[in-house]
Amino acid sequence: MLTWFIENMATIIISIVLVIVVAAVIVGMVRGKRKGKLSCGCSCSVCAMKGACHPTKPEIL
Repeated sequence: MLTWFIENMATIIISIVLVIVVAAVIVGMVRGKRKGKLSCGCSCSVCAMKGACHPTKPEIL
């Protein structure tokens, strides 16, 4: 068991680092979503897809 661990140490370390990076990105995206930040990084008024991204809701009379 120890031999397998030593032989695969580089793969294990790289995998752990990648999992940490992916988890940090996901946590950052969730926190941004909760705070109401936009995912694209620009304002909706200048976006070419503003009508598709946030469609307007019809008013109820």
